[in-house]
Amino acid sequence: MTVRVAVLGAGVRGWEHGGRIRRAGGVVTAIAEPVAERRERLAADHGVPADNCVGHWRDLLSRTDLFDAVLITTQDADHAEPCVRFAGLGRHILCEKPMAPTEPDAARMVEAVSRAGVVFAVLHPLRYMPYTDVIKDLVRDGRIGDIVSVQNLEPVGAWHFAHSYVRGNWRREDRSSSLLMAKCCHDLDWLSYLIESRPARVASFGRLTHFTPANRPAGAADRCLDCAVEADCPFSAVRIYGACLGDREREHWPLGVVTPARTEQSLRQALADGPYGRCVYACDNDVVDHQVVALDYANGVTATHTVTAFTEMDHRQTRIFGAHGYLESDGQRVVLHEFRAHPAARITVVDVADRALADRGIIDHGDGDSAAVAAFLHAVDTGDTSRIRSGPRESLDSHRVVWAAEQARHSGGTVALL
Repeated sequence: MTVRVAVLGAGVRGWEHGGRIRRAGGVVTAIAEPVAERRERLAADHGVPADNCVGHWRDLLSRTDLFDAVLITTQDADHAEPCVRFAGLGRHILCEKPMAPTEPDAARMVEAVSRAGVVFAVLHPLRYMPYTDVIKDLVRDGRIGDIVSVQNLEPVGAWHFAHSYVRGNWRREDRSSSLLMAKCCHDLDWLSYLIESRPARVASFGRLTHFTPANRPAGAADRCLDCAVEADCPFSAVRIYGACLGDREREHWPLGVVTPARTEQSLRQALADGPYGRCVYACDNDVVDHQVVALDYANGVTATHTVTAFTEMDHRQTRIFGAHGYLESDGQRVVLHEFRAHPAARITVVDVADRALADRGIIDHGDGDSAAVAAFLHAVDTGDTSRIRSGPRESLDSHRVVWAAEQARHSGGTVALL
């Protein structure tokens, strides 16, 4: 059958996943989105009749004949309730990460989908990335021996951090979640998937260091348009968003979040009135801008995960140290160093982009989200959930690592998980 999907939330992620649903053979048949322009754009892209487009997901509770599954791409705190309600009506659930900012809500979601017996998946794209398959195969083949430790870096990027976590929707824990949950819940999920074990103990350190009023330059205004020192500021909204005009990809994101109309006039209006024109040293943000997590796994492996604002926006950087060698990956290629070749170094480079992975359900090279969407639709269509790499229990376990890390960060201690 062709799986019919209702999209709850037609922002950037909802719009992108809508395209992935279509490419994987599904069809968007209903849309819930409060912003009319976003709702109408997604409807036009997928030919969804106006009668099937509503302002709130609750308006679809009585119209479940329109769809077999729902894609939840609302704000983080708004994931749990629609999941519980639609699962109770027998509809399958595909949820953007994180599941929910709090453990009670996430546990409620797992209970609801388990009780209803519906297919449930969280979009943890790192599990589905081509380089993940390359790494898993090399480890499984014994090329580096047993994994001993892992080092993982999430380089958020300075302008990206300013956009999303200082000026944007994820700037405050009480309105969204911690930085670790919003940005890195799938990193910690991926580490468990790679190491094939669960953390037994977690410690963490991090804080908001730079994006505070204490670091505001002399002469800085509350908004970039009015600022005498804007031209010299690394985080100038005028420069960051102005450079997006005329670039199709960057007009979609991040500019599409700032203003729906991609013109200089509409941009200036948005910077004058909206949240994205504010000085980064005069916002109401409170999430950390750098954090380190140390993990001790039940199988003896140790790992560190670092997330930081102070980089270029780039792929994750990972080093996996084994008893017989080690791996390095930047998301584009995997470099294998084998100790057997000592004293002459034996180095093997696997170019991930050249590796054929279509038979594993990955339909867009390098796009783990597409593979996750395809796996979910296949499960709904056939009842075979084997392609889903992060079901309800796995996702809840990985989220619990995040909450434990945050507890450790606030307490300054080590938190036991097992």
